[in-house]
Amino acid sequence: MKRISACLMFALGLLITSSSFAAEPAAPSYHLIKTISVGGDGGWDYLTFDAVTRRLYIARSNRVTVFDVDKEALVGEVPKTAGVHGVALVPKLDRGFASCGGDSTVCVFDLKSLAEIARIDVGKRPDAILFDPATNQVFTFNASGSATAIDPEKGKVVGTIELGGKPEFPVSDGKGQIFVNLEDKSEIAALDANKLTVLHRWPVAPGEEPSGMAIDRARGRVFATCGNQKMIALDTATGKVVGTAPIGAGTDACAFDLDTNLAFSSNRDGTLTVVREDPEGKLDVAETVATQAGARTMALDPKTHNVLLVTAKPKAGERRAFEPGSFVVLVVGK
Repeated sequence: MKRISACLMFALGLLITSSSFAAEPAAPSYHLIKTISVGGDGGWDYLTFDAVTRRLYIARSNRVTVFDVDKEALVGEVPKTAGVHGVALVPKLDRGFASCGGDSTVCVFDLKSLAEIARIDVGKRPDAILFDPATNQVFTFNASGSATAIDPEKGKVVGTIELGGKPEFPVSDGKGQIFVNLEDKSEIAALDANKLTVLHRWPVAPGEEPSGMAIDRARGRVFATCGNQKMIALDTATGKVVGTAPIGAGTDACAFDLDTNLAFSSNRDGTLTVVREDPEGKLDVAETVATQAGARTMALDPKTHNVLLVTAKPKAGERRAFEPGSFVVLVVGK
């Protein structure tokens, strides 16, 4: 009898040990750390974070709001940016570039004073914007179906790429290739940033209508968050989708943390989906974090590994209208 009991205890010990190992992947435990009131009227779009100056650039309809994350204080604003969607930073020139969809221009501004330096005419309705350090060019991705390349030092357009679809968010591999979501085609386009040509157009199925994008440069993968509540991982060498994971509804941004191998999807439904990537590119949901309704765009702080999101309280019965003074920055972390 004692021998049977000993065997049972040994088996129970093995079961407990194996259960502990099985539970190990649930480590991330992200949560909403703080909500910071910023205020100001109007909507918002992309966020750009400068990890060196600790400034968060927020596209806010007709201006760019600049917020110091560590001091939790407003730095200032870049005015007269009609229909602004995003900001690209070129620190070595002390310049920022804001895509103004309202008048199809890029507003060039000084990063220290935030004063406007120049205006550049680009393609119709520029949306996302990116600085590619490999080619030293700024690219706007225009809702009209093209990308415009800009020499940031001269402040001049140097070329146009016809994309064959409506672009959403781009990323650079740092080696001369740019990847951009084509939302209406459910594809990712790979661009040669030197020759200003389209190299490939890859389907994102089972994803549909990709919007947010991030990149794992070490493993050669891009992540796209899609309108049908899926995140996909695509191999940049083969163009094949190697992983998928479910995400929340209304995604509009994606981020990847190289140090933790975690990808994030910010969702309009008030959730942040945290997704784990394995070495083969397979994806699984590590956890879903409650944020606040409308928090669909974000930026990653690589120093603290916090995720920064923004949102505001909607006005009852009014489309795309928000309660005055309700705009906030949300900080999600461990």
